[in-house]
Amino acid sequence: MSLPENIATLLQSEEINWQNLLEATISHFDCTTGTLHFLDPKTQLLHLKASKGIPGFLMPKVSTIPVGKGMAGIAAERKEAVEMCNLQTDASGVARPAAKETKVEGSLAAPLLLDGVLYGTIGVAKPVAYDFSESEIAALMEIGTEISKRLV
Repeated sequence: MSLPENIATLLQSEEINWQNLLEATISHFDCTTGTLHFLDPKTQLLHLKASKGIPGFLMPKVSTIPVGKGMAGIAAERKEAVEMCNLQTDASGVARPAAKETKVEGSLAAPLLLDGVLYGTIGVAKPVAYDFSESEIAALMEIGTEISKRLV
């Protein structure tokens, strides 16, 4: 699998514009919403680096996320992608109650991993119910790995 050309180009920049990178990733997956969090290894908190489509009133809830809480936190904890066909109807407890206020449905969160070390998470979401394919999940995981290489 290879990275989409525009994402690869952004990752090769001397100074990465994380907002542009997230927006290119959101667009690649035909999504409308997304977040990019970086992990503070001392506190084990995920800190928001870039976002798109998150309502302003939810920003305090998504700006800092504990590992293990919500989709991003669970993806970080498990060190694997977490996918949800419809966040609005989820009863598993993976999606936090406030997440439903985003009005997104199909959601995918992946860890930023390199050699088993966690650097953060990236997530994308659609406004409609959607099952992400195995190849889409693998592609977001690959993007996460490439982002991690720039954070080492």
